[in-house]
Amino acid sequence: MPFVCVIGSSNTDMVIKADKLPAPGETVIGGSFLMNPGGKGANQAVAAARLGLPGPGADPLVAPTSVLFVANVGNDVFGRQALQQFEREGIQGDFITTDADEPSGVALIGVDSRGENCIMVASGANARLGEQQVAVALASLTNPEEIVVLLQLETPIPTVAYAIRQSHQRGMRVVLNPAPAQPLDPAVLACLYAITPNETEAELLTGIRVVDEESARQAAQTLHQAGVPNVVITLGARGAFVSNASEAGTLVAAPPVTAVDTTAAGDCFNGALAVALAEGCSLTDAVAFACKAASISVTRMGAQASLPYRHEVDSLPLLTV
Repeated sequence: MPFVCVIGSSNTDMVIKADKLPAPGETVIGGSFLMNPGGKGANQAVAAARLGLPGPGADPLVAPTSVLFVANVGNDVFGRQALQQFEREGIQGDFITTDADEPSGVALIGVDSRGENCIMVASGANARLGEQQVAVALASLTNPEEIVVLLQLETPIPTVAYAIRQSHQRGMRVVLNPAPAQPLDPAVLACLYAITPNETEAELLTGIRVVDEESARQAAQTLHQAGVPNVVITLGARGAFVSNASEAGTLVAAPPVTAVDTTAAGDCFNGALAVALAEGCSLTDAVAFACKAASISVTRMGAQASLPYRHEVDSLPLLTV
């Protein structure tokens, strides 16, 4: 059975959509407000749960992808709402801990008329996700060859590094979405199956400014030299550049859409990628599936509210890679 284990953050997103994002010291009046469940880890877990459900007309013998989420929430209304949401989505939450001392994570998000965003995060209970919690969760997993572990960088870096090493040692494929961007230990990079930076994150990790396919190829080669066998650099509306250490790499196109909010597009992409890999797709086919899913998410407001279901993605035509 396909299985995705997401280890990461859970936040409540407070979003204001306005014509423009404020400059330092500026107040922008006239925006609309909405509040959504979010956090990169939770977004990716919800994306995986929705995209792992076979759509109408699917082969009845195809098993849905199981999704386990390892996270911390606060003992407050936001934490309780998050737990209820995970249960509704069919996510296994046995290793989600309610922290008695820290509040749930909160993100303040501004979105402009072009769909671009800026985000500030108060980590709260996310900053207390520890190695022991991860160790217990990973020890519960069987059939490691069927498992894809998906992580981000909104929880403590020592915990992320520990989870990557332990998952790799157990024979699981590990996908790291290195966001928010920060430098990473080369020893940790060498334990990954794949890394999925966007242009900004790729530049921080490699020192190469990614502006086109050729610069993406150069950045990917630098990450290969650091020990990462598979590199996927997301390029927004252009799609994603896919590379492994033995090939030159290729650009996978994304369906053309009009974006209204890009807040959870990367999380949608990564959740979709993990599901497709767990189902046995090649990396390139998994990226094509992820590009389709993310293209739907940017046409909707919100984080988890924007994440599509499997039948929506399957209804889109497959673009030529």
